[in-house]
Amino acid sequence: MSEQTKAPTSSSNRVALITGASRGLGFALAQALADEGWTLLIDARGALALKAAQQRLTQHPEARISAYAGDVADPAHQQEMARAAQSLGGIDALVNNASILGPSPQPVLFDYPLAILRQVFEVNLIAPLGLTQTMAPHLKPGARILNITSDAGVEAYPGWGGYGASKAALEHLSHILAAERPDLRVYWVDPGDMRTDLQQQAFPGEDISDRPLPEESVPGLLTLIRGDLPSGRYKARELAPPAQGSDA
Repeated sequence: MSEQTKAPTSSSNRVALITGASRGLGFALAQALADEGWTLLIDARGALALKAAQQRLTQHPEARISAYAGDVADPAHQQEMARAAQSLGGIDALVNNASILGPSPQPVLFDYPLAILRQVFEVNLIAPLGLTQTMAPHLKPGARILNITSDAGVEAYPGWGGYGASKAALEHLSHILAAERPDLRVYWVDPGDMRTDLQQQAFPGEDISDRPLPEESVPGLLTLIRGDLPSGRYKARELAPPAQGSDA
């Protein structure tokens, strides 16, 4: 393994920034990394929910958790997190997980409000790139960038045009970023259907209890963060979980 792509060998000095970490997949991943003693910078729009998440995460004795409430698309908020990353000596993993669905129930494209579509692209596409650009000086050698995407970004599901188009754009952006930065590991990751608030918004009033919990997608994300798979698109639940206690 080249020195450029090798991940640190000790969890105690690893730092990750996770957006959308107050609930769902972001929180589940934060829990797993906190359990390994990572230092975490977590972000979410809702201050109260984020504070509650931080309090739960600090129950892990070796973890250090800093929470930053705000709009991930706001450059000032991005700069705030970048200053925190700099104070920690940089980050090993950037997880662009925050996203919004758009209208609920979702309209067909002929009826899609364009003002809301701009918001969806701002959060789901522009914000991940903006945060990546802002964090660029603070990415450690071989850092992992995980952009959380969806099968809606590759499949044509009626009613998912706005969200799906934003995720399709994120996938191609990620692919190009990987080609431009071979010194990093850039992953665009489909976590699969999950029992989350966003999924419930997509199917208002329906029973989604048959969907897997977000925790079932976390082992695949850990495989990408802790391992040395090449940059590319992955389905989280198809990845073998990392060996217990292993490090790349």
